[in-house]
This record gives sequence, structure tokens and C-alpha cells, in this order.
Amino acid sequence: MEFIDLRSDTVTQPTDAMRRAMAEAAVGDDVFSEDPTVNELEALAADQLGKEAGLYVPSGTMANLVAVMTHAQKGDEVLLEAESHTFLNEAGGIAAVAGVFPRTITGKLGYIAPEQLRTTIRSQNVHYPPSRLLCLENTHNRAGGIPFGPEEMNPTCNAAHELGLVVHLDGARIFNAAVALGVPAKAIVRECDSVMFCVSKGLSAPVGSVLVGSQTFIDRARRFRKMVGGGMRQAGVIAAAGVVALKTMVNRLAEDHANARCLAEGLAAVPGLSVDLTRVRTNMVLLEVGDRLGSAAEFATRMKREGVLAFDVGRQTIRLVTHRHITQGDISRALEAVRRAARQTVVS
Repeated sequence: MEFIDLRSDTVTQPTDAMRRAMAEAAVGDDVFSEDPTVNELEALAADQLGKEAGLYVPSGTMANLVAVMTHAQKGDEVLLEAESHTFLNEAGGIAAVAGVFPRTITGKLGYIAPEQLRTTIRSQNVHYPPSRLLCLENTHNRAGGIPFGPEEMNPTCNAAHELGLVVHLDGARIFNAAVALGVPAKAIVRECDSVMFCVSKGLSAPVGSVLVGSQTFIDRARRFRKMVGGGMRQAGVIAAAGVVALKTMVNRLAEDHANARCLAEGLAAVPGLSVDLTRVRTNMVLLEVGDRLGSAAEFATRMKREGVLAFDVGRQTIRLVTHRHITQGDISRALEAVRRAARQTVVS
């Protein structure tokens, strides 16, 4: 059976142009900053996000960890949204490796408002860990790919700075946000001190993320990348795909968003299922499974039997993610498969 894979945009394969660029890439030793293709990717990423410098790392999880290690010291407090990827889905690395104290704030669909920061921040007291860093996420994964624009990002970042915090953005899908909102990515992240984004999700490159910030920040981050094992040698072979991704793959993300909307509207019409269409703004759909259809895990299993792959992310919630390998025809076939799954009798 050929599956329609809606588990994640991480399943994307490199394009033919990426494969050619990888085969022909000029390379050097990146630990010595001598790989010309890595240097090109880092400079391109920094330029597109309006920052001074960039650092290529193997994964988004490592980029977030390195950012925290660079901004904060062991024992410092880091504020994060309660459903953020860095807090929930990165194996506790910021605590176990960076040695910081994570403190969560429950946002509204993943958004932390300025007033929440002001009421959460601790006073200077020997009993408290010093609050050092605010980590934001855009788009917000667990909220269903919600994008936040400058009108939301800037006030929160400015409040953080007023309170003496630095701001790091987990922007794994920041270009999805930019395309959905119709604004340049650099406008969204203008007030962030550092940003990471992935080239290996909707942009379709096979490996890696880029961390950007000031030159001073990146110089320090380079040491922490080495510390956690992220220093690579002739990495231009994989960085070449990232260069192609940034040059050619950003604008086409709009297709994924349109397919996600079509999928969401079709799913919302299936008896026993529901979708909050107001939250479908990028390439993610959160599908709520009614109790009579079983749990989300059970329903995802029935979907798989019908040829559709998706993740359950809650007891009654399934996440579906569109990407460049999902066509309009795949959306139609996926909807038919879900309808078949919904008609199946639940055995209690």
C-alpha cells in the first residue's frame, strides 16, 4: 500500500535541484569555518532574517539547546510557553544539558502576552533562580501551526527586554508564518535576539537548521555547538540543499497552506470529527475525534489501515501536516480514507 503521509513535513525528500547541488558542493572543514557552502548558507539565512550572522547545526533541537546555553548560565531561569516544543519535545535537554530551570507560562494558542511576562517575572531574591531568557515559538506546533506577526511578537519581545530578559525564537517554521501572514520573515523576528529555523521541514532540505543572531552571539554559540557534538567537517554536502531551499522553496509553502485548508474543511464535514477552522492558518490541522469513534490513537490506526498516516497528539486529537509531497489529489484521497475509517464500528 502506498501511504499518504501526513505525519509531519519532516518526511519531505530533497528536490532534484538539491541533489545536484549536494553532489557538486564546494566543501571545506566547517569546524575551521572553511566550508564555503556552509558559509553561504549561514550568510543567506542571517540576511533573510535580518541578523548579523548564522550557524548551521544538525537539528532544530540542537539549535534551541545551543541558543539556551549561549544566552543563559547553569541555574538561570528560562521562561517558555507551557506547550512549547522546547519544553515538551526536546528530551529535557535545556535542563539536563544546559542546566537551566524551565518555568512555563500558559499562553493563548501558544502566544505569551506582555502582561503575562510582567506578572510572571520574579523579583531579585537569593531564593529564586535569576530570570534570564524568554523562549518563544512561531509557528506554534501544539497550537496547530498558529503564526504570530510583528504586531504580536514585538510587544512581547519589548516587554521581555524591559524586564531584563533576552529573547530566543524557536522559528522552526518561521517561513510558514511569513508566507501565511504576507510579511517578510525578518519583520516578524526583528526584536528577537536569536532565531533558529529548520531547512528540513517544509523547505524540503534533508538535514539541518540555522541559528542566527548577532555576530557576538554566534561566535559564542559556535563553541557550544562543538561542545554538544554539532561541529561538522565537510558539511557543505548537506548545507547545499539548504541554500537551494532558501532560494527556491519559501514561496511554494502557500500551496501547503491551501491544501491544509482544503483538508480541514473536508474533515470538519465528517460525522464524529471536528476541526476548529479558525486555527488552520499554515500547514497543520488538528483533528478532534469524537468519543464514539474511539480514542485518537485508535482512530489513527484505522486511518493507517485505510492508507493515511497521522500522529495522535492528545487523547482525542490527531495532527495532520501538509507538505510538498501532498497534492490536491492526495487530499481528496485522504478525505475518502478518513470517511471510510469513520464508518467503521468501534469495538469496545
